[in-house]
Amino acid sequence: QVQLVESGGGLVQTGGSLRLSCAASGRTSSIYDLGWFRQAPGKEREFVAAISWHGTSPPRYADSVKGRFTISRDSAKNTVYLQQNNLKPEDTAAYYCAASKGSKYTYWGQGTQVTVAS
Repeated sequence: QVQLVESGGGLVQTGGSLRLSCAASGRTSSIYDLGWFRQAPGKEREFVAAISWHGTSPPRYADSVKGRFTISRDSAKNTVYLQQNNLKPEDTAAYYCAASKGSKYTYWGQGTQVTVAS
């Protein structure tokens, strides 16, 4: 089992920045990828970014966040970060981190809310 806990969400103005954190615990050696997803009210959950847990492949981003968001990993802390810059109102959503054991994201955190005011 893998447990994931997100933090770092909040309310910011358009153009502001936030750094989300996802702390993993449990059988972290079994993680293949750790990704960030988001879900806005009335919309489906969408992929935001992902990073290889063991550093075997480059990070991946949704087109909507490329150049503004950066995903990174601190192996010593078993934590993945999502640095969000130049935030826009359309980035408002609940953000979830998820860990995969292959092609499927199996473990999910409880989510953290990001609200960008216009």
